[in-house]
Amino acid sequence: MATSFIERLAGVVLAAEALVLAGIVGWEVTALVRGEAGHVPSSIALIVLTMIGAAALGSFAVSVWRRISWGRSGGIVAQLLILAVALGAATGQFADVGTAALIALPGAAGLAVLIAAARRAGREQNAA
Repeated sequence: MATSFIERLAGVVLAAEALVLAGIVGWEVTALVRGEAGHVPSSIALIVLTMIGAAALGSFAVSVWRRISWGRSGGIVAQLLILAVALGAATGQFADVGTAALIALPGAAGLAVLIAAARRAGREQNAA
């Protein structure tokens, strides 16, 4: 069966998030090279973890586009993690509501389209 609009949209949202994380990797590498990192081993670990996150989001995007269920599941988990980071940005000593909103908006949008894609896949499976 062909990929639906909602699945394509979910794939695009996940791919955009992967590209943003790849951009953050570039920013982190630039800071490391410039000597702006406070602790080099921690900076390298953060770069590696961010690269893994970008690769995971990219693979979720491809699998959602191809209608593979683990991509939707992984994408939903990723969106929940993004929303948790947004909550952390909105609370605490250095809280910034604007930053939290910038993080939460794509997370909430991604969660909504991924749930819609999962519901559509469930309806199709039950109909078959």
